[in-house]
Order: sequence, then C-alpha cells, then structure tokens
Amino acid sequence: MRALSCLGLAILLMSAAVVLAAEGEPQRPSDEPPAAAPAVPAPGSPAAPAAPDIKAAPLPRFDSSGPKTAEKPRGERLDALFAELKREPSADKAGGIASSIESIWRDSGSDTVDLLMLWSAAAIAKKDNAAALDLLDQVVLLAPDYAEGWNRRATLNFTMNRYPQSIADVEQTLRREPRHYGALMGLGMILEELDQKDKALDAYSRALAVYPALKAAQDAVGRLADELGGQPI
Repeated sequence: MRALSCLGLAILLMSAAVVLAAEGEPQRPSDEPPAAAPAVPAPGSPAAPAAPDIKAAPLPRFDSSGPKTAEKPRGERLDALFAELKREPSADKAGGIASSIESIWRDSGSDTVDLLMLWSAAAIAKKDNAAALDLLDQVVLLAPDYAEGWNRRATLNFTMNRYPQSIADVEQTLRREPRHYGALMGLGMILEELDQKDKALDAYSRALAVYPALKAAQDAVGRLADELGGQPI
C-alpha cells in the first residue's frame, strides 16, 4: 500500500510540473510554415470588388457682395424719384432723374403692350399716323391702366390737330399719373393753341411744381405770366 501511495504522489507531482511548464514557458515556434495571407486582387481584375463611384459634391457658392435686396415696388421707386426731382436745382441732374422716371413709365409690364408701343413709335417716325393710331388704340384697349399708352396717343392726336381727342387722352393719362409733367406740358400747348392762356398757364405751373428744373415749363410760365399781366402763379 505504501508503494502505491508513493507512486500516486509521483504521478501528481509530474502532472503539476507539466501544467506549470505549459503556462510559464513560451511555446516554441513550430517547424511548419505559417499560413499564407489571403491574396489581395489587383485593381481592375475580375475578382477585385468594384470601386465605389464617388462624385465630388459641388462646393457652395458664397456671394461676397452680401445679401440681395428685393427691388422696391414701382410706386415706391417713382415716389422716391419724384422727391429727388422736386429738390434738384440742376437742370442736367434733374434731366437724369427724369430719364429714370420715364423709363419706369414706359415699362408696361406686358411684352405684348411693349411691342405695340415699339411699333407705334416706328410708325410715327415714318409719319404713318393711321397705323400708329391703330396700334395705340390696341394699347389702351389691352392695358387701360397704362398711363404711357394714353399719353402717346394724346401726343399723336395733337400732332394730327385732333385737339379734343388729345385733351381726352391727356385727362386719362393724368387720372393714372397726376405727376406726368409731359402730359401737363402737352395740355398747356393745346390750350395755348385754343387761346385759353389762363388754363395753359395753370397746366404749365402744375408741370413746374412737379419738375422745377424743367426749362420749357419755366419759359412757358414766365411768358404767359407776362402776357396775362403778371397774374400770380
């Protein structure tokens, strides 16, 4: 029995030594060659995965000029220009302001009406008054609120010595734009032709109140005031 106990103890000691050796000693490299790393397919080969189609997103554009402001409504722009026109004593500078006003007046907001106005101007230049009058009849029919259409027809009627028709068109113009100094000047000229100088003086004075630097109005007011005996303006 004692011999068997000694043999069991020896077996236990040998097992413990094997376990300690396995935990404490580094494993020796194996003689077998290491497994080869998986091969990476060459780009473009059938086995290679397709490269993702990455498109560069466009970069945002930044405007260094700052935020854009919306254009003011037509009425506000005209009000501002007429305020400048009334304050400007220089005839040259006032003429530039008047040109801006007239540019706004000419813009009907309709391509069709603008084209008819262009054709009417060409017809007037050729002295084809009948064609021009027909075109302007269409303008006032299509755009009855467009003051410049009435004013253009008033001018044409005046050149054709159709004074009653011209006065009627001037009234339509002034109903839509009371500050239309061109229509007021035309009215004054018609009234002078009709020998209504007091009314002509009033028309010229109204034009001068809107456009103080307008020399034609200044001259007309001065001349008629002298003829009528220095009546107050």
